[in-house]
Amino acid sequence: MGSRNVLVVGSGGREYALCLALERSSSVASVIVAPGSAGMSTRWKCYDIKTLDHTALLSLVDREKLDLVVNGPEAPVVEGLVDTLQQHGVAAYGPSAAAARLEASKVFSKKFSQRYGIPTAPFQVFTNPTAARTYVRRLDRAPVIKANGLCAGKGVVVSESIEHALSAVDAILERRAFGDAGAAIVIEERIAGEEMSIQVMCDGERMLVLPSAQDHKRLGDGDEGANTGGMGAYSPVPLMTKALEEKVRKQILEPTIKGMQEEGQPFRGTLFAGLMITPKGDPYLLEFNVRFGDPEVQATLPLLEGDFAEACYQCAKGELQPDVLRIADKHALCVVLASHGYPGSVRTGDRILGIKDAEAVPGVTVIHAGTRKIEDEIVTGGGRVLNVVGVADTLQEARDRAYEACGKISFEGMHYRK
Repeated sequence: MGSRNVLVVGSGGREYALCLALERSSSVASVIVAPGSAGMSTRWKCYDIKTLDHTALLSLVDREKLDLVVNGPEAPVVEGLVDTLQQHGVAAYGPSAAAARLEASKVFSKKFSQRYGIPTAPFQVFTNPTAARTYVRRLDRAPVIKANGLCAGKGVVVSESIEHALSAVDAILERRAFGDAGAAIVIEERIAGEEMSIQVMCDGERMLVLPSAQDHKRLGDGDEGANTGGMGAYSPVPLMTKALEEKVRKQILEPTIKGMQEEGQPFRGTLFAGLMITPKGDPYLLEFNVRFGDPEVQATLPLLEGDFAEACYQCAKGELQPDVLRIADKHALCVVLASHGYPGSVRTGDRILGIKDAEAVPGVTVIHAGTRKIEDEIVTGGGRVLNVVGVADTLQEARDRAYEACGKISFEGMHYRK
């Protein structure tokens, strides 16, 4: 056991996965979480501190003599958590508020990509609803409509028709469905192809590319139903060949890291690039995120060998060594178990059975995403309740293990992609 004491900021499945990876790190003595969740509290000490309460988080760091803070969700870094911690000499993994604009502002991200020649869909920016509607009516094909600011993953509309696009413009820009986050919108051309994600750990100059991942947003099998925060993911993606990875590195990742340096906002932390791969094999940037993906990270962290905490620390200090982590020759698949009503109005408080039986399946980990504790029982506490992750030598075996474990868990209204 090492000597490093680490705080994870957040409360969902992503943060549970981060805790597991940090706990496995040889440099780590203890892991604590703020605010955490009922599921996390059965394994790690949780402190009921809001992720945006920087003063209370800083006080916790001082009181518990913490050596490293690893941020989970996007909102804390956008609001300057890393800046606050670093100003007080704390090693914090995540981007500055200025660098976090890559996710916080779709307009900034698209114009940044344009400035540095990063391949992305043609776009226009609008703040006036009338002008936006006039533009949409002139289009030959239905576009993608994106709210400028953070919308908890709900601010992108891939329209099915011109009328659908006009409705999205009205909802976001006219009626302000997302408040000030929709004060400006990006209207961009749809790019055909297959989506995948790349997550990169950065120290401002250097980067460590994690295994590719593909998540599944639609609620139902066959990619049917409502859009969700993600019903599952797997890693690595067979489509990601060595040649394609080199294209992504040269055309998207390296220009981004260099561009942020040139603009005086070096990027440290996780750069998440959502990509569309065209039928010709060319990568286009759909969006940037400035944190690990959920549920992508649940499927990528189990494939890493080495000291994950040390990698986070090195990134925070601007001293990343490329050999600090290695990628195992394995596959991982994550299945999300969701509550009744998700992604709409969900029911909570349903008793969950079979978690221990599921965890007894070889190569399986059950991650708590939205659970609560009532007396001695774990119950549903959110939309995405549990993440069941299978790891194996082949993708098929990883899938089989995950679904065998899913079959051992039950709660009223439980549903998942088959």
